[in-house]
Amino acid sequence: MSTTSTTGTQRIADAFASRVGRAAFMPYMMGGFPDLDASRAIGAAYAEGGADLVELGIPYSDPLADGPVIHAAGTAALAAGVRTDEVLGLAEELAERLVVVLMCYANLVLVPGAQRFAQRLADAGASGLIVPDLPVEEADSVREATDAAGLALVPLVAPTTTDERMAAIGSSARGFIYTVSTVGTTGEREVLADTVGPLLARVHDKTEVPVAVGFGIATPIHAVEAARAGADGVIVGTRLVRAAGEGEDIRALVAQFADALQQAPAA
Repeated sequence: MSTTSTTGTQRIADAFASRVGRAAFMPYMMGGFPDLDASRAIGAAYAEGGADLVELGIPYSDPLADGPVIHAAGTAALAAGVRTDEVLGLAEELAERLVVVLMCYANLVLVPGAQRFAQRLADAGASGLIVPDLPVEEADSVREATDAAGLALVPLVAPTTTDERMAAIGSSARGFIYTVSTVGTTGEREVLADTVGPLLARVHDKTEVPVAVGFGIATPIHAVEAARAGADGVIVGTRLVRAAGEGEDIRALVAQFADALQQAPAA
């Protein structure tokens, strides 16, 4: 896949538009976990298994939105010496096969400066950026930098987000909106919350970009339920990070999610 002829924002739009009657599948991976070579193999398995996009995490010492599995993966990657440069090198390789959306915390963006950081991502072939601890009231300068670099600054909403705040987030969203399915940190749940459908309807009402859902989606059945509830995209994180740490067949697991979404048209 060439990343030079279009902007990252357009590549994200194309990835969602290319799905035919189904939700896009976006698996998450922690950059550098279990190690950099393994990350490369995991990224290849994601592409071969049927992912449409990939959310690539940069390890950070205080990941407030991450549950214990992803937190532990980030800690292990940091202990092995993985930093932003290594993850951007991985992003550059992945971007040849998948649309890459980086996920990191605000400190990693603001310390080097938003313009410099955004350009580094663009140079690595990334298409977008998710910053969970960047509130909409403080996002203008980062959004200006990502816009200038051709990247999508993807915002998050949660079940607790008010309609007024959701409207502000929705009107300024780029790429897609990351909808957090439940209150709390990332992690596997036994069932998908029955409030997901009404939440997705609220988000769709406030924005023109696609709406993806994540947090707590642990099985292909959950993914199908999320798609049928109105998700344009489904994000799976903890289940796949746990599988990476336990040495499971990542390609087969990703294919299970992708095949389930393919066979179960979205609402």
